Amino acid sequence: MSVGYALSSGFSMLAAWEPSLGQRITRGRNWSSKTDSARRRTAERISWLFAGRRGSCVRTARATWLGGRPGIASSAPRATRRGRSAAGTIFHQTHKPLRLWFRAMWWLTSQKYGANAMGLQRVLGLGSYRTAWTWLHKLRRAMVRPERDRLSGTVEVDETFVGGVEAGGGRRHVGKKALVAIAADVRGRTIGRIRMRRIRDSSADSLRPFIQEAIMPSHVVVTDGLPTYLGLPEWGYHHERKVILGSGNPAHVAMPRVHRVASLLDRWWLGTYQGAIRPQHLDYYLDEFTFRFNRRTSRSRGKLFYRLVQQASAITPTPYQALVGGRPQQNRS
Repeated sequence: MSVGYALSSGFSMLAAWEPSLGQRITRGRNWSSKTDSARRRTAERISWLFAGRRGSCVRTARATWLGGRPGIASSAPRATRRGRSAAGTIFHQTHKPLRLWFRAMWWLTSQKYGANAMGLQRVLGLGSYRTAWTWLHKLRRAMVRPERDRLSGTVEVDETFVGGVEAGGGRRHVGKKALVAIAADVRGRTIGRIRMRRIRDSSADSLRPFIQEAIMPSHVVVTDGLPTYLGLPEWGYHHERKVILGSGNPAHVAMPRVHRVASLLDRWWLGTYQGAIRPQHLDYYLDEFTFRFNRRTSRSRGKLFYRLVQQASAITPTPYQALVGGRPQQNRS
């Protein structure tokens, strides 16, 4: 079975519920060009998720995927079929209809400046704020692919404080604020893709794992005069150093891209979330910002929706207890 058929069947099921949504998703897509086995499995999983709420669609899709004729009935109860299709995904053991999840994902990806739990609760008519908060945090965990490509070419790297600089501190003294490392791809005068991560401080032990995970080796890394970056050649990168102090150029002129990203991040978390982001959850908010920023030029919200559904069907379930704990702050190599 081709991935085109699997995705078409899945999105056709959604289009039956939400006609305008289905038209937006499928517009401009050539699904039949992708025949990779891994993508085929992902497509089948997505189609199963879409099919989980309609018994007749499940029977048709299941019979086709197993090599049989459409219309062969399945003997499994509907609840079992829905649980089977959602097993191993963020929808695992959900008590809400999957259709409501898809509406949440569509609303989340269609918001230009982000979405908060209060807004999701109001739009979906959820009775519990905790449910809306849990859903958003689960979806944020699906916004970044673990195997995503690293940045290449010329990349600007710098750090910024989320919440402002701590009084009496410095770049190595974070205090109660959060220090975030930013890498921005240089595309002429514009910004390409970005990568972000919360770090402990601006030491080599914190910055080196971030740079190695975000940027391909042997490419150019542009930094300011922080001594920590002097080790970049030993880490396998070409280093372009711009000392700001005494140069006559302010930081936002010498390194405009990372400072523009930092400014947009401040406006985003203050405007959308009123600055109410707990440090243990900051990494996942950074993932959401990165997801939106890297797809800011997309003309179709349906593509963002498809990408979120695809990644949500591939990641492992996260229980509420793990969501409350957040992501441990550690240096990952």
